[in-house]
Amino acid sequence: MGQNIIEIVAINFGTVMVLMFLLWLLSIQCRDASLVDLAWGAGFAIISWMTVLQITSVGPRGLLLLALATVWGLRLSVYLVYRNWGHQEDYRYRVMREARGENFWWISLVTVFMLQGVLMWFISWPLQFGISTRTGVIGPVDLAGLGLWIVGFTFETLGDFQLARFKARPENKGRVLTTGLWRYTRHPNYFGDFCVWWGFYLIAAAGGAWWTIGSPLLMSGFLMFVSGVKLLESSIVDRRPEYSQYIKRTNAFFPGPPRSKG
Repeated sequence: MGQNIIEIVAINFGTVMVLMFLLWLLSIQCRDASLVDLAWGAGFAIISWMTVLQITSVGPRGLLLLALATVWGLRLSVYLVYRNWGHQEDYRYRVMREARGENFWWISLVTVFMLQGVLMWFISWPLQFGISTRTGVIGPVDLAGLGLWIVGFTFETLGDFQLARFKARPENKGRVLTTGLWRYTRHPNYFGDFCVWWGFYLIAAAGGAWWTIGSPLLMSGFLMFVSGVKLLESSIVDRRPEYSQYIKRTNAFFPGPPRSKG
């Protein structure tokens, strides 16, 4: 596969932990644990470039993964910085901060920053091992992965753009976006993320790293059942009364035609 791949992955792990530690220190100064989310996308781009810098040569598949991870990761982080600029700490972390009181500053190191760093390192395995392989040329499975990535990237980018434009209009405050991609799925950005990671996996699997399937499976579980759809919708009905009707009409995750109100 790659040259000293175990050493490469270990160095990547250490790099991620150091970066998350530095980000934690910054979050203490800013009193904003939301900074961890801003680094999520860019973190995968950094891991991908760290992998490239440690190998002697990069094959076509590795270059493809590097390009896709860089574009996806930087787009996500830039968008989150734009969306959160000037806003207070995300409510999820505010709840944690209130619950932990004065101890939150050090508890957040483990439960927020280090944990997210470990997840980032593990989920990026298709990128790390896929970039490191130099076997074969781009084939049908790679192209299928690229196609899936394009679908996912389109859903994420267009969905985020539509939502940002909707929220920018004062008359839409407290209302629910039900047009565009949001007409077919309540979470086009999460569905897009799902497709992106299965796209990464297919490309990595084409190079022999089929056993990294735990990465897209874990990401899919988080998006659908843990920190994605379930967490976001746990309180949204209370804040936006229209959302209960939106749930009845629109698929939660996978896109589909709207249902009748019934």
